[in-house]
Amino acid sequence: MRCPFCSYHDSKVIDSRTRDGGRTIRRRRECLKCQRRFTTREQLDEIPLWVIKQDNRREEFDRQKLVRSLQVACIKRPISMATIEQITSKIEYDLRDRGVEEVESTEIGEAVMMALKDLDEIAYVRFASVYRNFQVKEEFIQQLDQLK
Repeated sequence: MRCPFCSYHDSKVIDSRTRDGGRTIRRRRECLKCQRRFTTREQLDEIPLWVIKQDNRREEFDRQKLVRSLQVACIKRPISMATIEQITSKIEYDLRDRGVEEVESTEIGEAVMMALKDLDEIAYVRFASVYRNFQVKEEFIQQLDQLK
């Protein structure tokens, strides 16, 4: 690792800490020439994860798309952005930990619904109404009855 101050080619690691379940490593380093300290972050190179849509199209997994859909479901609910990020991270890590390259969009939708069902029933129903594409009120009422 080159020193960002003097460009010397060697440094020593003073401290290492993992984040995100071991997927990110933060290292505090010291240059062996100028003795100045700096921080580096190492992140695991992820294999692309492809989502198979209902019409059999494939698109690369987009974490921000998942965050946005959770935000819409949680509008005006007492759910923090940190909680939304935690749900997103858990779903993404669970998918990546399987070691598969492709996952069906229905699996992601079901994982979101399970997380929201435990967190907030209103957000759950909002997400379910869009995800399940309710066309008549009976479908909506049936979903509400399942919550009871």
